[in-house]
Amino acid sequence: MRVDLTSHVPIYQQIADELRRAIAAGVYRSGEMLPSQRALAVKLVVNPNTVQRAYDELERAGITFSRKGLGMFVSDTAADATRASAAAALNRTVRDAIDAARAAGMSPAQIRAALGAMTLDGEAPASIGAAR
Repeated sequence: MRVDLTSHVPIYQQIADELRRAIAAGVYRSGEMLPSQRALAVKLVVNPNTVQRAYDELERAGITFSRKGLGMFVSDTAADATRASAAAALNRTVRDAIDAARAAGMSPAQIRAALGAMTLDGEAPASIGAAR
């Protein structure tokens, strides 16, 4: 797990996103304890409060739960919560992309064509939206 100090994404969000991915990939399973706030902060060379903020976000999303004095654990519903969180993030990203395309002058038909041409492996024709 790493953080990119040059990224526009806040560090706590990067940590929360990395933990979401790790949980979704099965690195941390239901009921398993996450690294302590202090241990993860030392490993990532960040302030412990930054890790706490990431942990708080995961707990609010229902991905983890805390046990006072014991630590942070992966919830039984983490897989569902992670999927719901990913779907919400995807919706935000697509909405932002549509807004940016509209602001750039793309027509609704061009935007639909661009979205329709996207593939799951992330590749799309380079000419989408280009003047013909």
